[in-house]
Amino acid sequence: MGVPARGALAAIVAISAFAVYLNSLNCGFVFDDISAIKDNRDLRPHTPLKNVFYNDFWGTPMHKKKLYNLEQSHKSYRPLCVLTFRWNYLIHQLDPMGYHLLNVILHIGVCLLYFRTCLMFLSDSATFVSSLLFAVHPIHTEAVRWKSLILSMFFVFTAMLCKEQGITATAVCVFYEIFVIQKIRAVDIFLTLKAAFGGKKISLTWSSEGTKRLTVLTLVTFSLLILRLHVMGSKLPVFTRYLFDNPASVAPTPIRQLTYNYLAAVNLRLLFLPSDLCCDWTMGTIPLIESFSDPRNLATIATHTTILGLLITAILTPNRQTSIILIMSLAMMVLPFLPASNLFFPVGFVIAERVLYAPSMGFCMLIGYGWSILCDKKFKKLTLFLLITLLAAHTTKTFMRNYDWLDEYSIFMSGLKVNDRNAKLFNNVGHALESQGKFKEALNFFNMAVQVQGDDIGAHINVGRTYNHLKMFKEAEDAYLKAKSLLPKAKPGESYQARIAPNHLNVFVNLANLIAKNATRLEEADLLYRQAISMRADYTQAYINRGDVLIKLNRTKEAQEVYERALFYDSNNPDIYYNLGVVFLEQGKASQALAYLDKALEFDPEHEQALLNSAILLQELGRAELRKVARERLLKLLRKDSNNERVHFNLGMLAMDDHDSGSAERWFRNAVALKEDFRSALFNLALLLADEQRPLEAAPFLNQLVRFHPDHVKGLILLGDIYINNIKDLDAAENCYRRILQLDPTNIQGLHNLCVVMVERGKLGLAAQCLERAAALAPHQDYVHRHLAIVKARISRLSPEQRDTEVFDDSFWQNGPKERNFNMGDISNSNGIGSTSGTSGLNNMENSQFLGKTDSVFSNHHNHISHKRSNTDSTNHMVHLKSSSKPARVTLTEMKPEVKNTHIDHDKSNTNLNNQQDYSSGNFFSKNMNSDATELTIDRERAINSEKFDRTASAFSTSGKHGTIRRKDTALS
Repeated sequence: MGVPARGALAAIVAISAFAVYLNSLNCGFVFDDISAIKDNRDLRPHTPLKNVFYNDFWGTPMHKKKLYNLEQSHKSYRPLCVLTFRWNYLIHQLDPMGYHLLNVILHIGVCLLYFRTCLMFLSDSATFVSSLLFAVHPIHTEAVRWKSLILSMFFVFTAMLCKEQGITATAVCVFYEIFVIQKIRAVDIFLTLKAAFGGKKISLTWSSEGTKRLTVLTLVTFSLLILRLHVMGSKLPVFTRYLFDNPASVAPTPIRQLTYNYLAAVNLRLLFLPSDLCCDWTMGTIPLIESFSDPRNLATIATHTTILGLLITAILTPNRQTSIILIMSLAMMVLPFLPASNLFFPVGFVIAERVLYAPSMGFCMLIGYGWSILCDKKFKKLTLFLLITLLAAHTTKTFMRNYDWLDEYSIFMSGLKVNDRNAKLFNNVGHALESQGKFKEALNFFNMAVQVQGDDIGAHINVGRTYNHLKMFKEAEDAYLKAKSLLPKAKPGESYQARIAPNHLNVFVNLANLIAKNATRLEEADLLYRQAISMRADYTQAYINRGDVLIKLNRTKEAQEVYERALFYDSNNPDIYYNLGVVFLEQGKASQALAYLDKALEFDPEHEQALLNSAILLQELGRAELRKVARERLLKLLRKDSNNERVHFNLGMLAMDDHDSGSAERWFRNAVALKEDFRSALFNLALLLADEQRPLEAAPFLNQLVRFHPDHVKGLILLGDIYINNIKDLDAAENCYRRILQLDPTNIQGLHNLCVVMVERGKLGLAAQCLERAAALAPHQDYVHRHLAIVKARISRLSPEQRDTEVFDDSFWQNGPKERNFNMGDISNSNGIGSTSGTSGLNNMENSQFLGKTDSVFSNHHNHISHKRSNTDSTNHMVHLKSSSKPARVTLTEMKPEVKNTHIDHDKSNTNLNNQQDYSSGNFFSKNMNSDATELTIDRERAINSEKFDRTASAFSTSGKHGTIRRKDTALS
């Protein structure tokens, strides 16, 4: 067959490889992708490039010393693979399609190289069959998602930098040099060895060039091994989860040997019949073979007999081409499989479909060669039919299998359909449901994992965490204590070593996080954190959470030392820098806090908490150039998550600082739309609208505010002001002020404004009693005494029968502030304004600011409200129930027609009326009172607050992910 025809066949192979994996481009990140890509800091541009060559596949330093018998690195050294991940990230960040597309392209490249390799040994038709079968074989659906495996086949001398199996490429090259280049037959080697043992001397024909090539190959391989061991710290990996992930590794003789040999038969069966594929074959997937009478031993014998038969045929056949094909096929099938076979050293899994990517090359070559032999016989049509059926079945299986890899839930559920004896699969389905917020469904799967593997510590931890999500704290604590009881126990008077999986120490952190919810058990939580740290000195998550507890215990200096100690072990962890920033803010050291928040952003420019809180600190410095930086950081957060209400709120605050009320209103409205119970956003929006003379638009937001937050005093005051001046509903206004006095009976502002309502109603006797109470509570407030004098003067002009004899109701003093029997429906349902219902969201703390007194007296609710500017808050403020220092006096008798409206002066903080107005009834109030006006100030919602810190909490207590702890092949278990 000519070159053009071969090119056409190669094109068909390439197109088939692309078409069968086309639907995999829509898959997301699953399983180990989370640790290797999403959580791997080595992919980020701000991480030094050299780290790729010093860290393992998961981003953990290879040379990191073992502490307290806990393994730190997985020793999976694949820098070229991580480098390609880094290039992917540089182009499209964490969009999974780009990663999958490159994997498919690499797979096509491997298929073409394999096609070219097969042409060296097989006929064109057999090459086409072998290559097409390799391109569409279902066993590759996992491997095509493992770039390291494809790269290890794509490169030869660099293979060891892509995957541990790469070392076997050297052995394949040796076989190729001996049997293909040097043209030495297998039988010749057999006869030479036989003669050597018999004392005879037989020399083989060998070229000097071959010697040079093998010498160079050996030296390069040896050098790479030395380099690899040096990077690994001269230590081989030790898997702490042998007991669970690979039970045979700890089984006694001969159970271990029988099981390991049987695994070869299972792998060969997967190549022949890839019907029951599973993403995880660990734990109890394959029961141990405990006796020689186990019928599965027959499969082991059949497998070894087949391999041995092919090898003998290769040695004894007189046909040199047949010998080369069989030898190279067996070399490509057996040699790459040996490192993962458990026969020479145990590995961290029982079976992994991905490791069959390279062995399948030899397998497909054997199939293609066998097909070519059958085609030469009389079964040509039947053979062709069977081949087409096989390729169609494999193509369909591969295409459908790609859908299983769509997300974590689908891949792990597909595993459970094949294998219900693997507790890890139940755990991982639970984690997938947990990430979707389906905690009850997740709990069912975690409990099934416990039933399948009762001594699985991770499963009990998962149960406890899910109970915590469901607010079933007693059950959560019991589950954590059960997991803790399964850890190795100290033996009195005896010293011994026991390996503990790092993620099993999560039980200490999770239990401590749960206990820390109870303020009376903080010391108990601290003890658990210290226990975890004593077992693993570089356990940064324990340091982070312990620091949080120490802050709650007001031991900020000690918390600072804890975080600094954590930096000693993990100096590149942005969470630690962030939490140090919080500590310094707690200590009142804003500049140092900002420096540490910026440091966190240096290591992780996408750190959301650091972006938000540093923006707030920059804003509070009050400088225009810093506000620009703050805005950039907030807009960056908005691009990441447009549904973050706190970002919208703080952008609104920046707009207020820039005197852009239109933009501020838009941002505040966005924040309220995203979180309808957002305390400060509701109040600030209402205050802004009222300040712009739009009080009727403000009223619904205030009603929404007091419905969700009935104790919001400033909101109640502003709402009462609008009820009096705009809605003209004195009953609703009185309810607002009485509610304030229920919350705080000494609130002069609320009490004084309640007195105004009584004056408005003409109940001067009650107003006088009310003002007397206010004067007694605030004897130094001159305006209260002046207003009391005005009311008494008016009463004195009334005849005895005109005076009201009601007694002032001071039940809010008698009940006390804790007895809140006030019906907020009296407020929110008045006039039908702001009565929409909703559900509360996340708690949002508002920055406590001094409210001050209200010198508001007797404003005329028929007139408009005027305001003044505050230089301290850079936002508009509002006076409620205007004082005499403001325009628009309040009179409680009918006004004469000649009364004129006063001019509003926005530039002065004190405005006096030009004249006192006299009335025919003789009842009037002095309008020439100069008291200092204290206005309501806007609420500044802060992510970092003196009462509640928005610090990085342990991921263990809130999700299935493991924070900065890298998940290996045992992820999510």
